[in-house]
Amino acid sequence: MNRQNSLTLISKNETMRDILSRIDKIVDSDSSVLLIGETGVGKEIFAEYIHRTSNRGLNSFVKIGLSAMPVDLLESELFGYDKGAFTSASTEKKGLFEIANNGSIFLDDIDDVPLQIQTKLLRVLESRELMRVGGTSPIPINVRLITASKVDLKELVNRGIFRPDLFYRINVVPIYIPPLRERRDDIPALVEYFLKHYQPGKDLKMTPEALKCLINYSWPGNVRELKNLIQRIALFSEDEIKFSDLPVELQNDKPIEFLLKACNKCFSEGDMAFDQIVNCLEHNLLKEALSKSKGNQTQAAKSLSLSLSTFRDKLKKYSLITQE
Repeated sequence: MNRQNSLTLISKNETMRDILSRIDKIVDSDSSVLLIGETGVGKEIFAEYIHRTSNRGLNSFVKIGLSAMPVDLLESELFGYDKGAFTSASTEKKGLFEIANNGSIFLDDIDDVPLQIQTKLLRVLESRELMRVGGTSPIPINVRLITASKVDLKELVNRGIFRPDLFYRINVVPIYIPPLRERRDDIPALVEYFLKHYQPGKDLKMTPEALKCLINYSWPGNVRELKNLIQRIALFSEDEIKFSDLPVELQNDKPIEFLLKACNKCFSEGDMAFDQIVNCLEHNLLKEALSKSKGNQTQAAKSLSLSLSTFRDKLKKYSLITQE
């Protein structure tokens, strides 16, 4: 069978290549797959890769972000409704499970699904048929389920906010996708790919210093943050991307060095109380951030992952108020 397999996952990291090898072994099964990883690691890309490389690859691939869907609409979106099911239901509507029939459905942020929907979802998965809202006849479905969670679902099960039977049903093949900071050797290849993708007509290169900065950055937003950054930089670059072209928060992403340079007193003197050490560290981190941002409070706050209001409150606390 010819498969639609134009999607490519880029990685030189050994752990990631092991993950891809494991995925390739299970793509043609109908087993449910649970993708676990932080926001921005690319769970949706992995889900699409699983579908496109499977024997369902020419059929529908339906995806939905459950956290963005209002609870009162979630049931009808997933399972559809019949005409007259409620006041505005003037016609029938297929749900996403029906649309995905013979293909795959990707439920992102499964950890955000409320318990009442979990119960109905489990029933659909177990019986392989669904009942539309307001319907009277069950509709058989043949769907490969792929789900994603940004947290450990076992913790939610232990807290009583996720059904254990649903967890076992979707956790047949769990796949943990590591954050970008744990696979920094992927960054050069990803940078090259995004540069070519967003500016195919330009031969954009990054200086070793700039690339080293990207490799050393912590990437709290993971691959999504890297992709958005390269897109933004590529729009304003003509040939060579230098260290000075990078956002200030990347240039300043060395908090331990800041502490060691600015707070030597805290580490060398043994007569300081705990609250004095904490205040000293915080005071000098604020000063360092302001210095690096040339007094720009918005940039300084962002470099410390603080809201602007919290940052300004701390400036007042340590009498570090500056004019922005």
